[in-house]
Amino acid sequence: EVEAEDRARLLLERLQQQAKARELKKQREEQSQGREGAGLSPGGEPEGKGRRKRESEEQPSALRRKKLKTKQQPRSSSEERASTEEAAGKECFLQVYFMCGIAVFSFPSPQVQPFLPQWLAEPKRVQKRIRDNLCPIGDVPGIHPRLLKKLQMNGIDSFFPVQAEVIPAILQSASNGYLMGRGGYRPKDICVSAPTGSGKTLSFVIPIVQVLLDRVVCHVRALVVLPTKELAQQVSKVFNVYTDGTGLKVALITGQKSFAKEQEMLVQKKVTGYCSLADIVVATPGRLTDHINQTPGFSLTQLRFLIVDEADRMIDDMHQNCLNQIVKAAFQGQNDSGSNMLFQRTKPGPVTAASSCSPQIPLQKLLFSATLTQDPEKLQQLDLFQPRLFTSVYSEKNRDGTETEQETNHKYTLPEGLSQCYVPCDLNSKPLLLLYFMLTMKFTRVLCFTNSREASHRLFLLVQAFGGITVAEFSSRLPPNERRRTMKEFEQGKIQLLISTDATARGIDVKGVNYVINYDAPQFIRTYIHRVGRTARAGEAGVAFSLFCLVQERRFLRMLRDAGIQDIKKHPVKGNSLKPLVEQYEGALCKLEKTVKRLKFFVITEVKTVMYSCLQALFYTLVWS
Repeated sequence: EVEAEDRARLLLERLQQQAKARELKKQREEQSQGREGAGLSPGGEPEGKGRRKRESEEQPSALRRKKLKTKQQPRSSSEERASTEEAAGKECFLQVYFMCGIAVFSFPSPQVQPFLPQWLAEPKRVQKRIRDNLCPIGDVPGIHPRLLKKLQMNGIDSFFPVQAEVIPAILQSASNGYLMGRGGYRPKDICVSAPTGSGKTLSFVIPIVQVLLDRVVCHVRALVVLPTKELAQQVSKVFNVYTDGTGLKVALITGQKSFAKEQEMLVQKKVTGYCSLADIVVATPGRLTDHINQTPGFSLTQLRFLIVDEADRMIDDMHQNCLNQIVKAAFQGQNDSGSNMLFQRTKPGPVTAASSCSPQIPLQKLLFSATLTQDPEKLQQLDLFQPRLFTSVYSEKNRDGTETEQETNHKYTLPEGLSQCYVPCDLNSKPLLLLYFMLTMKFTRVLCFTNSREASHRLFLLVQAFGGITVAEFSSRLPPNERRRTMKEFEQGKIQLLISTDATARGIDVKGVNYVINYDAPQFIRTYIHRVGRTARAGEAGVAFSLFCLVQERRFLRMLRDAGIQDIKKHPVKGNSLKPLVEQYEGALCKLEKTVKRLKFFVITEVKTVMYSCLQALFYTLVWS
């Protein structure tokens, strides 16, 4: 290695010397050319001295002085330095380094500046501070008096900043009715990126209900696609509240009912053909795809609004095929019965005279998420039309009372009332820390997150064996009825600690969560943002604790720093504070071990019984055959 470095250094010096030699040679050639032009010999002796003297006497003195000044003016140092650097750059544009006997050629790489579309680079900014920027519902233009009355009946007197910006934008895009956009043009798609608990659901429920109030024939005009069943139930409940008494029908399709019952909710077969029974459909991707492919008469050809909640997950997960199928079903030329519709709709293309002859119902896409991606390549997959982006920024008050908007380093924002802490610990003391927070610190209404349903179940059994804490678990291993009952008891305050997987991290509005504890460190920044967003909702205060081992500290803090989150505090807990819990904790471990062994015995016995029955059936089958 030392010899290779010496060779590389000698080669570099040789290249520099060659460059200097070429530069000196070039300067000598320029000087010799100048002397020849002045009539001097290479030796510097004058030629035709008498003739030149006569010519100089004939010329005016001012012109002669100007020529002499031009001839005798030396080259400036900046010009010499520039020419030297140019020559050295031409000669040494290639640097050769010998590393371990291998030649590596290094070329200067051009600096490519990142390019964002205008709608991403210059979004519509929405204030992050909720309580300081409330807008009375009467100040938002265009809302129907019937909906204003509904809002007041539900205790809503003011809109959050996101709602005050997004609701007028959607209403404006349908100001001429849902059959056409504003001025006859296709309406622009809308993307909303705002913190959790900022009121994104109501910002699309209110305008959609208002736009569809005057509909005459029932067709599927609005489709809301959500990633989880619980979130779909929550959104469906909000739609039912504001469509009550309007004649609009809402259908929930999540797979919790049988496929046949969901078909009965969607379509009805009559003598003239199939007719729709739903104006607004709230669905999960898998079940929706099944109905598009297998339910006769289920048509999306009259679809006006496509709402994608938690859009980043829909883009990243396997649901992209679902979105493609929705768009394909929305632009079919005929319905399932084969009769031509009044409004034929084809996929949008260039605006021509032929395409403008027949009216078309536009399809407007509305995307909502707390962690909406700003990657143009991913958003390109959604085929958005002239989109508008509404996003939250930090706003801080100056000393003079004015507010200045301070944009975050990255695209993620957190609720304003959230306090973040992390607790470094070892693996064995994590259960003790959770018990310490619940019993010693007297935490109530705590939502604890784990990375798997197995870890959630083990932690639930351990806390239950310890005693003194009303605890429950929430994961996909439980049936829907039990999950609903558990969530209701938690909101009523009957359950102090709810141990959950990420099933409740996405969009679920869990009321009354005071603390969020990340028992297992989240793997991704978006998971962390959605977890801690279950508290400090709607401008309230909340605290989030993250427990992780010392080896995870550097990665965790770097992940937050890269996302622009820097206001997290270290909250160490001394080992002496955990000692009073150790004895009872060890007893709980022994009790848990016996429970696990008993469960294993029952499972093994059940497996043996099933295997014996299968073998017996196989034996009789072989005998009879």
